[in-house]
Formats: sequence, structure tokens, C-alpha cells
Amino acid sequence: IRLKQHLISVIFQNLEEKKPLYRDRADFVSQTLKQAYQQLNIRLAPTIQEQLFKDIIDDILGFGPLQPLLDDPTINEVMVNSAKSVYIEQKGKLIKTGVQFESDDAVLRLIEKIIVPLGRRINADTPTVDARLPDGSRVNAIIPPVAVDGPSITIRKFDKGRLTIEELISIGSITQNMADLVQACVISRLNIIISGGTGSGKTTLLNVLSGYI
Repeated sequence: IRLKQHLISVIFQNLEEKKPLYRDRADFVSQTLKQAYQQLNIRLAPTIQEQLFKDIIDDILGFGPLQPLLDDPTINEVMVNSAKSVYIEQKGKLIKTGVQFESDDAVLRLIEKIIVPLGRRINADTPTVDARLPDGSRVNAIIPPVAVDGPSITIRKFDKGRLTIEELISIGSITQNMADLVQACVISRLNIIISGGTGSGKTTLLNVLSGYI
């Protein structure tokens, strides 16, 4: 942890001094990290070094320990219930991961990293906030006194691919007769209420219905 913190401090110091253009930040961070590591004259095992570098780059340019989960296309939702308890929704199942934050302060720093660029704030007077990640994923964050186990984050990931009605029929989410019925309802301009729990497919169905207009 101390090695990681030292390398991060060196990178931030260089970022502040040299202020690279945003499009060059990834290359700058990578090169600065390698130089700082070499100057320490420490030799870790290649796999450990690779993981350390990835963790640091994710902390600086991404969303810290959650970045691998956000990069995984099979994960629909990420839930940070506390610093030591992170769950995901994957293929309709809730799964506890081995991902952990160093402390509650680390979770709070991540929340602030998400909301500050959006001009939002979170504090004891406003302990809840809704926001979006750059890719459109929905974020809800809460902190004490509302969150009893420490700062919490829920990220509903943005679906980069839209399912068509044909795909929904092929995977058994809807029958052909029901597809014909909802299409007829849209064409007839009937009122339609779409409801359901988180991850049940409300937005997917709405996109399909919108295509009938």
C-alpha cells in the first residue's frame, strides 16, 4: 500500500507540474509510473508489478477498484455496500466479489471523483446524489448519516447494444403473439405502462416500442 501511495503521489506531482493535454494523460501517466518505479530500485515479480501498475492507472484515470468490473461487458450492475463489501449483478445473479477499498475514505474519494466534474456535491446536508458516468451508466451514491455502513455506491451500467424485438423473441423474453400485440398497441396509440424491478428490461422494452412509432 505504501509503495502504491508513493507512486501515485509522484505521478500527481508530475501531472501538476507539467499539465499534459488530456488526450496525452494516459501515455504520460504510464511513462511517469515506469520511471518512478525504476528510480525506487525495487524489483517485484512481473505479475505483481503488472497488477500494481494497472491498479494505479485505474485509480488515476479510471474508477479505482471498480474499473475492472465496469470494463466487464457481462456485468450489469455494481453495488458497493461498504468498503469491504462489493457485489455485482451478472447474468441475473447477485455475486459478492473479492474487490475491496482500502477504507471508507477511499469510497468517498471515488464518489467525489464521479460527481465533482458534473458540478454536484455530497455532504452531511445532502447525503445522496444521482449522477452518470461518461459512458451513460447511472450512479447513485449515499453517505452517512443515510448510509449506516459507510459510503455506498450503485452503478447501473449503460447497455451499449440495443436488443431488437427479433432477439427478444429468440431468447424467449417475449412471444411472437405478444410482440404483435404490443406493436398493435403502439400503432393504435394506446396508453402503455411499463413497470418492473431493477434489471428486468424496462428500458430495453421501451426502446423496442419506440421503434414502432
